[in-house]
Amino acid sequence: MSRIQSEAFRKKVVSAEQAAAMIKDGDNIGFSGFTGSGYPKVVPGALAEQIKAAKAAGQEFRVGVYTGASTATELDGALAEVGGVSYRTPYQSDPALRNAINKGTTDYVDEHLSHLAPKVRQGFLGTMDVAVVEVSAINADGTLTPASSIGNNCAFMGSAKKIILEVNEWMSHDLEGMHDVYTGTQLPPNNVPIPITASGDRIGQIHMPVDPDKVVAVVETEAPDRNTPFKPLDDDSKAIADHLIDFLKNEVKQGRLPASLLPLQSGVGNIANAVLAGLLHSDFENMTSYTEVIQDGMLDLLDSGKLTVASATAFSLSPDAAVRMNEKAKFYRERIVLRPQEISNSPEVIRRLGVISCNSLIEADIYGNVNSTHIMGSRMQNGIGGSGDFTRNAYISTFVTPSVAKGGDISCIVPMVSHHDHTEHDVQVVITEQGLADLRRLAPVKRARAIIANCAHPDYRDELQDYLDRAMSTAKAVHTPHIMSEASSWHVRFLETGSMKA
Repeated sequence: MSRIQSEAFRKKVVSAEQAAAMIKDGDNIGFSGFTGSGYPKVVPGALAEQIKAAKAAGQEFRVGVYTGASTATELDGALAEVGGVSYRTPYQSDPALRNAINKGTTDYVDEHLSHLAPKVRQGFLGTMDVAVVEVSAINADGTLTPASSIGNNCAFMGSAKKIILEVNEWMSHDLEGMHDVYTGTQLPPNNVPIPITASGDRIGQIHMPVDPDKVVAVVETEAPDRNTPFKPLDDDSKAIADHLIDFLKNEVKQGRLPASLLPLQSGVGNIANAVLAGLLHSDFENMTSYTEVIQDGMLDLLDSGKLTVASATAFSLSPDAAVRMNEKAKFYRERIVLRPQEISNSPEVIRRLGVISCNSLIEADIYGNVNSTHIMGSRMQNGIGGSGDFTRNAYISTFVTPSVAKGGDISCIVPMVSHHDHTEHDVQVVITEQGLADLRRLAPVKRARAIIANCAHPDYRDELQDYLDRAMSTAKAVHTPHIMSEASSWHVRFLETGSMKA
């Protein structure tokens, strides 16, 4: 049976090439997609070919690209490889696009994920010319069943002049009912509180509304999301997970957390997935999650019954887990709620629910400032994503990382971070395979001592302690002592020699 149940929309079915031809040089495009799920599969590639042909004919053709978060090679990569991206926001992870950003040929604005939809509605980021959105079905009444992510789809379609829909039949039809599409957000002074008081609350509709007059093309597809396997759990990841679980157990013992914890947020990546795997084998029961992505470990927790409900805006699954999701969508839709990302990442809701956040970092300094985005201070890696939304508003905010990178040539604990994303005011707990530093209530020097003693790798611990001792003896003020002539010397040493080791 066709996934396009509306006769009016069936009349708009065209090829990817025909749809792409409706996009013009200079257009700003809102693409669906979040962490490699729910992104359009064929129109971006057709657009890339159109851009390539225009450039071969000596014509300029570049577009602005807005998304929910990272997408896939078929979108970000395809457009970046032909030099077609003039502007990109809010988060990305594609190597070709990353190179264009760091060469300065693509302007990149690294936005907090909860901020983008309101800024689109404000018109602050420019006109939204086209929205290209993947859905799993078009219903007889003209509403849309979302695919494997919601992200910024509603904001994009509401603001766009034209809409192109991709209907992906690979997605299980049983996804219908998993989504909670809340459209009650408004700009000040008309905004009202988001009525969520528990992770599983449903406050919207299962379908997305769309203005049929804006829809200029419908393209049929059948293709899986970009599903990347997680790396096997290593000893360091397991150690990090164990340290966090021991910390949570103690918080329960001290009466600061309930036995079932508070809603959990987990960032994307192998370490975050390892933490979820650790929770699977812990004694915790009846847990909930209020996060932005559902990873493999969260499906395992739902399967086990240890996690009763998970709220997010998208999936970020391995290929095997994606197949499991499709096969068991009817089971999961009773336990998973997918929301627009301005709801999943809402600071208001995160603070209200008391979310426990767990995010990864590139480096932290001895005072607890965190760099999540830049390599050696200048080179953009991926972006801040939702880590700021959750860290600043969490009941307990934690960051996890191996203590070293590049085979030990980089210490992930440094005297001063080369780029600030999260300040010491928001970072409560830092965890490496070496141990855990609980920074709550600690003044800066005591924070530094805790991080050096518990989180730094032994190869760098003595040098960090020496830096702190000398800073305390030579700085004119010892509240947050630094030797400014040496604060970035570790990064300089790596850039000159290929290693931070002295």
